[in-house]
Amino acid sequence: MFLCISANPAIDKQIRITEFYVGAVNRAKETTPEPGGKAAHVAMALRAFGARPHWIGFAGGATGDALVSGLKDLGIRVQAVPARARTRENLAIVDDAGKVSEILEPGGALSAREVESFRKACESEFARGKRKLWVILSGSLPPRIPANFYASLIRVAHSHGCGVILDSSGEGLRRAVEARPDLVKPNRDEAQALTGRTIRDVRSARAALQEILAIGARSVAISLGKDGVLWGSRDSQAVLHARAPEISGRSAVGSGDASVAGFAYGMDSRLVPEKVLKLAVACGSANCLADSPARIRLSTVRKIEKEVRVKVLPG
Repeated sequence: MFLCISANPAIDKQIRITEFYVGAVNRAKETTPEPGGKAAHVAMALRAFGARPHWIGFAGGATGDALVSGLKDLGIRVQAVPARARTRENLAIVDDAGKVSEILEPGGALSAREVESFRKACESEFARGKRKLWVILSGSLPPRIPANFYASLIRVAHSHGCGVILDSSGEGLRRAVEARPDLVKPNRDEAQALTGRTIRDVRSARAALQEILAIGARSVAISLGKDGVLWGSRDSQAVLHARAPEISGRSAVGSGDASVAGFAYGMDSRLVPEKVLKLAVACGSANCLADSPARIRLSTVRKIEKEVRVKVLPG
């Protein structure tokens, strides 16, 4: 059972052009609006495994209606928390060379009553799912939500026996790591901001990973882009490093979210750590070949999975 929590969802609009020119008229070849926000992407990627994830998120205005209907059309169970502010729209401009320029709206301010309704909806699902439930907290926090919001949800989820995966940024991430999530998955920039360390290579990434574990996370996976993914936990001295085969794809937007889905599915399936990491990395790579963010194909994942190389880093 997977509960994907989206405090700041969006409609993602992807525009494809031949080449993007700043300060000039650019004509789109194709425009595709999709359900968006990191938690939506995780839920969409989980569908590739036949899972039926449950999504909880704010929804407001016409964009909120489009988000909800789009997720339902994909077979995702939706629990929309009404918000007065319209759901934000994000823009990704993708050129023929694969370069992506993103413009992300901040999201509308929420009232205290709306935030409390959202919290209660989440906590009700924690109580219902208990030890069978994986809670996936993905994305940024919108304006006026306290920075400790994710941290408080993690503590309640753990009190019901749920597992928790966290993928966020900023002060919300820092506070949430202290609440001891089962897995934190920052990218290079997020890990640098969280630890104050510059990550130049695998060695410096490992030092950052150990520091995040010391803050409170039970396990940490740091995505380094082309340099692969590092994964370590409090329960083991071993730190694993995985690399995927080089892939030339359409866009990397959503790859981190697809990777989170792979971690969630692998951990729920009780795979050994090496296989969980292989699956997560393969999902992220498969996303680059998908027609749109997080619309990965299981056949592609399985093919790439065979080519992912995992090694144990020396102590």
